[in-house]
Amino acid sequence: MKALWLILMLAMAPAWAEDWPEPNWPVDNTPLDWQAVDAYAFPERNASERSGIRTDALLIIRDGRILHERYSAPTTANTAHLTWSISKSVLATVLGVAQGEGRFQLQDPAARFYPPMQAHPEVRLADLLHWASGLAWQEDYEYAPLKSSVVAMLYTRGRSDMAAYTAARARADAPGQRFVYSSGDSNVLAAALRGMLGKGNYAQYPWQALFTPLGIDSAVWERDSSGTFVGSSYLYLSARDLARIGLLMQRDGRWGERQLLPANWVAFNRTLFAQAQATPGEANPGGHWWLNQPLAGQPLPWPDAPADAFAALGHWGQALYVLPSQKLVIVRYGDDRDGRYTHNELLKRVLAVLAKEEGA
Repeated sequence: MKALWLILMLAMAPAWAEDWPEPNWPVDNTPLDWQAVDAYAFPERNASERSGIRTDALLIIRDGRILHERYSAPTTANTAHLTWSISKSVLATVLGVAQGEGRFQLQDPAARFYPPMQAHPEVRLADLLHWASGLAWQEDYEYAPLKSSVVAMLYTRGRSDMAAYTAARARADAPGQRFVYSSGDSNVLAAALRGMLGKGNYAQYPWQALFTPLGIDSAVWERDSSGTFVGSSYLYLSARDLARIGLLMQRDGRWGERQLLPANWVAFNRTLFAQAQATPGEANPGGHWWLNQPLAGQPLPWPDAPADAFAALGHWGQALYVLPSQKLVIVRYGDDRDGRYTHNELLKRVLAVLAKEEGA
């Protein structure tokens, strides 16, 4: 009997030892020297122009406890910051809950849930999650605005119904055969989610499925005129609330004692989509998340970070990094315009601080 009791106690011990933000994030007061990290992330800003690295928020969490936190005014710990394309990975997380409820399978055609995609009956939900719909798309912002599909979708002729604008695009490639980063693919997924849910359930579903269970109360998610969430771009979250999603992913979809996301969904998010071409310094696509895993014959995208690192990334320097082997979640919000900020440099400096701690 004693042996059985000991086995049960050992099995339960990890859950007892875990820290969760219930309701607030606990703090790790280990004295660490963050000077090199802050020097990179928070250089003096030029008040007259938007140049250089411009960090609005930096939040570093280890094993469920805040290690380091800093903000640039007017951003604070309570500010719901525009996440830009981090929205895509959060949308994928909401879809993971729906998948666990049996609402769809990855191989389902998108047209099953979003009728305008009947123009492209071979496109599966998995293809959209890999940004591989095969639909013609140009994801340029400042550099080629007149030819940009995403600018047209977000700001001009497509803005009233962004999924419909995307579904009306011509086919450029066979679905599932080529990675082409597309905010349009993400908005078709947002519309497909609407089709999976009963009438009247869609508007509250991200809160019901994800935000409320995680204790997130800062979320604002804009919808277009058709009522579809702008799953590509327009989610606002505080850094501390975004970190809750990072902790969920770091712990393989589990929140406390509840398996909120199916473990196989998180595995899909973290599985490399091989039909992509490596871009130096840029992470590679997984299931609507970004991975530090190398494509065949290529180096790690972020050479100073572990291969199991993955991230949600957004325009102008928004980032949610998850480093499972280090039990790290890092949120970085920014207002970068000139491309000087690099993911690898920030991660290298954070890991160097923690390596010094281990060597002390």
